[in-house]
Formats: sequence, structure tokens, C-alpha cells
Amino acid sequence: MTDTSSGAISVRKGTPADAAAAAEVWLRSREAARPAIPAPVHSDDDVRHHFRTTIAEERELWVAVEATGEVVGLLVLDGAGVDQLYVDPRWWSQGIGSQLLALAKQQRPDGLWLWTFQANTGARRFYERHGFVAVEETDGSGNEEQAPDVRYAWEP
Repeated sequence: MTDTSSGAISVRKGTPADAAAAAEVWLRSREAARPAIPAPVHSDDDVRHHFRTTIAEERELWVAVEATGEVVGLLVLDGAGVDQLYVDPRWWSQGIGSQLLALAKQQRPDGLWLWTFQANTGARRFYERHGFVAVEETDGSGNEEQAPDVRYAWEP
């Protein structure tokens, strides 16, 4: 099991017990990022259910926790894909996203890929700072939100 620490934040493998807290981080982060990203198309309860079932049971969940154990960030890996990377808005710009992305690279040393929305310029700058390169742009017809997106890839 990998466990990394940076100051008061540690990152550990998530468990089903972390699913509810991770879902709340996802919901708060998505809401705070609007309008750069579209609103979720699923209800909050559907998101919570998805984290309890699919994320916690079928994917690789990692959580960033602060000293009291509160989940403040999450990383979900699905094969070589970064399926989710979110940090609680109260903890933005404190290096947590970078710590989670570094862990993703450590866990997938042969390379990674991910999608983000074209309009999410902050996320795009973040991924590009970390060595990801835009390799495909779409009109959004392939995602649930129907919003233009961009696929990024990282190769060591």
C-alpha cells in the first residue's frame, strides 16, 4: 500500500468507507468550478450512489486526508485513465492536486490519459504544468454533459 505525505495532508488508498466523503468532495468541487465546467447531469444522490458502488467497488480510489482524517481530495484511476481528480475548494492551491497527480504517475509509470472540459482553463493549465499534452479535442457529443472536451496524455 502506498501512503504519501506532504505537510498536514496524507494520501492513502481509499476504501468503501471513504466513498461518502469522496462524493461530497466531488460535489463541492464541481459546484465551485462552475461555470468553467457544466453542472453535473446526475442528482447529488445519484453521484453518492455511484461513489458507493462503482467508484469504491470497481475502480482504484485514492484519498487525500488532512490531519483529522477529513477527506479533502480524491483520485480515481481506471486502468491508465485518470477517471476523477478533485480537491475540496477550501483546499485549492495548496498542492493537493499535484500530490494526487504525482501518485497517479507513480502508480501508472507507463503513462496516463484523462479528459477535461475545454472551457476548464485552470485544469488545462494544471495538467500541462505536470507534463500532460492535449492529444484530442471533441465537440462534447461523447460525454454526458455534451460539452466540448479535451483528452490529455502523459508519457514518462
